[in-house]
Amino acid sequence: MVSRWALSFGCSLLAVGMAAGLISSQAAAQEKVLRIAMTAADIPRTLGQPDQGFEGNRFTGIPIYDALTHWDLSKEKEPSVLVPGLATEWKVTDDKTKWTFKLRPGVKFHDGSAFDAAAVVWNVQKVLDKSAPHFDASQVGVTASRMPTLRSARVVDDMTVELTTSEPDSFLPINLSNLFMASPAHWEAKLKAIPASVTDPAERAKQAWAAFAADPSGSGPFKVTRFVPRERLELAANATYWDEKRRPKIPKVILLPLPEANARTAALLSGQVDWIEAPAPDAVEQIKSRGFKMYQNAQPHVWPWQLSFVEGSPWLDRRVRHAANLCINRTELKEALSGLMAEAYATYEEGHPWNGNPSFKIKYDPAAAKKLMAEAGHSASKPLKVKVQTSASGSGQMMPIPMNEYLQQALKECYFDVELDVIEWNTLFTNWRQGAKDPSARGANAINVTYAAMDPFFGMVRFTSTKTFPPVSNNWGYFGNEEFDKLIADARTTFDDKARDEALARLHKRIVEEAPFVWVAHDVGPRAMSPKVKGVVQPQSWFIDIATMSME
Repeated sequence: MVSRWALSFGCSLLAVGMAAGLISSQAAAQEKVLRIAMTAADIPRTLGQPDQGFEGNRFTGIPIYDALTHWDLSKEKEPSVLVPGLATEWKVTDDKTKWTFKLRPGVKFHDGSAFDAAAVVWNVQKVLDKSAPHFDASQVGVTASRMPTLRSARVVDDMTVELTTSEPDSFLPINLSNLFMASPAHWEAKLKAIPASVTDPAERAKQAWAAFAADPSGSGPFKVTRFVPRERLELAANATYWDEKRRPKIPKVILLPLPEANARTAALLSGQVDWIEAPAPDAVEQIKSRGFKMYQNAQPHVWPWQLSFVEGSPWLDRRVRHAANLCINRTELKEALSGLMAEAYATYEEGHPWNGNPSFKIKYDPAAAKKLMAEAGHSASKPLKVKVQTSASGSGQMMPIPMNEYLQQALKECYFDVELDVIEWNTLFTNWRQGAKDPSARGANAINVTYAAMDPFFGMVRFTSTKTFPPVSNNWGYFGNEEFDKLIADARTTFDDKARDEALARLHKRIVEEAPFVWVAHDVGPRAMSPKVKGVVQPQSWFIDIATMSME
């Protein structure tokens, strides 16, 4: 059937002529420029640890910087796996709290300085050591919560570093894919340029980081050549990048923030950009008919409502949580999105080694949902009021307003009265770390922030551990107890891959059964591109590698 909510996705292309001023199409063709329209409302931070969620990692992390470990983004038909990055190998010691990483020789930062063990220690200190002169509190929130057990780093020799965790943690190599290596020498040069009249060390460091962000230096396949906040970021190929397979074929990339789906679509159709993230769903057929290519692939990424478990929350009754999950016709929502989603019935679906076969089977069953709501004391004349905080756009948020309006109407049939609180994406992302008890929640008892789930910490642990309550990490709703802490510890302290998968499956089983989320969709990373863009690999990942692409 055709969704009765389909009209809410209407695309008014005539209203977005502003896209015409982005960049000359003729000039782009002459220069072999790849122009990308992001969903972000601003350029993600460039100083080493991006903001804007994982869209920041995708566009100002992975292209400009390297981490000790990387995700393999070279395959479409196989899940992305962890591979060596700036570290060539690693192993954990007998006590399981110290890791030795052997580093890749011959790597240079964009400023020409050498990458070595001292650089790794410096980059760990920038987000973990408050006494370090280059410590930057602004980078902590988007980094430390993604590697919560890392405590320190020590130089063993020039090309060997030892990392220490607070407890045994088999997830550490995965977590380290989020710690991007910035050039210490380049930062020191920026610090020396700060006027001597600025005497406060913290202020000098802050100004040095601001100067570094405007002219960053990583070791990645692209270098920053121009940065205009809220307008554009221009990148040039790093012709001497250490990995020949990822040495860029495209000489220039321009990143443009265009948070509104209709504006992105208009920019593509008018030839002002070559690539758009998350096109307007009802424009997909028009995009295809004009010769542009659509790319999408199932990926470990979830579009949910994350629920509050603080005192007084309407979600404390498990029957209510189950009812909400049973009341959503995900197939109908997928039709409204022109197929640009996968239906989500868990974080990891059947067939995934971490699924665990939960006893609570999520499906579309409004009769069962109404029965549960009636048992919990709710009815059409006595609906349950809930408030959800969401954004108008953002990294992985897909089409947040129309999707939430769909849920608002769908859940009404099962005795829910849903209020939406729509705020700016980066503000919402910050609120996510503050938690449901913080004033930033503005009375919301659910939050709609999407998450990547390729990492068991990202997909499960940070939402269910009592050790990840705000502001430590993203357990916004304060869900957790001794049972879940033990399940997490069992997985985290298991270093055999098969046994760890089994432990993670037990954890996921219990998460689905307790339902701290309303699972709605898996993103498929839809993006539309000009046929001039060649060598596109759409991996089973939230990320994508620009470095291996080319332009006609």
